[in-house]
Amino acid sequence: MKLSEIRSLLQADVLVGEEALDTTEVEKGYASDLMSDVLAFASPAVLLLTGLTHVQIFRTAQMLDIPSIVFVRGKTPGEDLLQLARGAKMPILATCMSMFEASGRLYGAGLAACNIPRR
Repeated sequence: MKLSEIRSLLQADVLVGEEALDTTEVEKGYASDLMSDVLAFASPAVLLLTGLTHVQIFRTAQMLDIPSIVFVRGKTPGEDLLQLARGAKMPILATCMSMFEASGRLYGAGLAACNIPRR
């Protein structure tokens, strides 16, 4: 799913990377406010939805080759994170929707969920 479609579905603002919305695609989505879960379960080509706005969420996404982050609940990151995203050419979006609603809209539109191994 292209980020341009995600932007529309989530009525999101583009904070960084507007020029990449039509060329950046994600295969799956993962939503979490626990960085340990992101590290354990997210994978490359995944769209990350989170309410965490500190720089470490960007660094985690970059380390996992996550192509884009959507901040939920009206959260917006600081300029330090946005500067890093600009340098890395990572699109950053923000929506006022809850994580639940944003995830549901994306899943309903066909974005697959990350696979979490069963115990």
